Amino acid sequence: MAARQEVSAWRPAVRGVVEVFHAHFTGYAYPMHVHEAWTLLIVDDGAVRYDLDRHEHGTPHDTVSLLPPHVPHNGSPVTSDGFRKRVLYLDGGVLGEHLIGAAVDAPDLRDPVLRRRVGQLHSTLARPGDELEADSRLALIGERLRVHLRDRRRAGPPRRDPALARRLRELLDERVVEGLALEEAAGLVRAHPAHLVRAFSGAYGIAPHQYLTARRVDLARRLLLDGRPPGEVAAAAGFYDQAHLTRHFRKLVGVTPGRYGGGERRKSSAR
Repeated sequence: MAARQEVSAWRPAVRGVVEVFHAHFTGYAYPMHVHEAWTLLIVDDGAVRYDLDRHEHGTPHDTVSLLPPHVPHNGSPVTSDGFRKRVLYLDGGVLGEHLIGAAVDAPDLRDPVLRRRVGQLHSTLARPGDELEADSRLALIGERLRVHLRDRRRAGPPRRDPALARRLRELLDERVVEGLALEEAAGLVRAHPAHLVRAFSGAYGIAPHQYLTARRVDLARRLLLDGRPPGEVAAAAGFYDQAHLTRHFRKLVGVTPGRYGGGERRKSSAR
C-alpha cells in the first residue's frame, strides 16, 4: 500500500484549544518528540502504538489517550493500513502541570462517555459560530479528565443550583446577539465553568448553548417576518453567517430561513 498523508489543522476561536489536528497516515511513524500542550487523542480507524516515559502504550478504538506536555513520546501504526486520528492540543488552563505525573502513569482512558464527548467537541469545532457550545463541551471534558487523573472516581450527580442557573439565563437573555463566552459568564457569576453548565442544564433541561441558539432563532423568525433577507437576518440575530443561521434554523423550525419568510409573506398576500 502506498504511503498516505491526509492532514487538516486549524486554531479555533475557543479558549483552551491551541490546535485541532485531523490526520490519516499510512507508512509514517512519528519519532520521539514533545509538545508544549496537552495532547488529547482519539483514533477512528486503525490503531497507534507509542512509547511514553519508556513504557509502551496503544490506542484501541474505544479509548481516549491523554499525553502530557514536555514528556517525550513517539507513534506508529499498528498495521499497514495505518490510522485515522483526531487530536486536540490543550493549554495549561484546561489541565494543570500538577496532573502530568498521573497522565504519564495511565495515559489511555477507557471511558465511553469521555470518548463520545471528545468526538462531539471535534464536530462542534468544525463549525464556526458555535463557540459557546464548544466552550461548554470542553468544560465538561476537562472536568472528566481531572476526575480520571486525580483519583479515578466517576463524577457524582450534579449539585442543583437554581439561583446560579437563573443568573446565567439572565446573562444570556441580555446578550442574545453579541453572545457570551463561557469563561466570561463563569467570571461574572463566580462559578466554575463546568458547574455552571451542569447547573443550567439541570435547571432547564437544556444546555446554555442550546438556549442561546433557540433565542437567536426566535429573533431570526421575527426579523424574517418583518421582510428582511436571510443574509441580513443572520448578522442581526447573532449568527456567524447565513449558513450558520440556516443550519440551526432548519434544525429548530423544520425549513430554511428563505422558505420560512417567503411562505409567510405568500400566505399574508393570499388573505
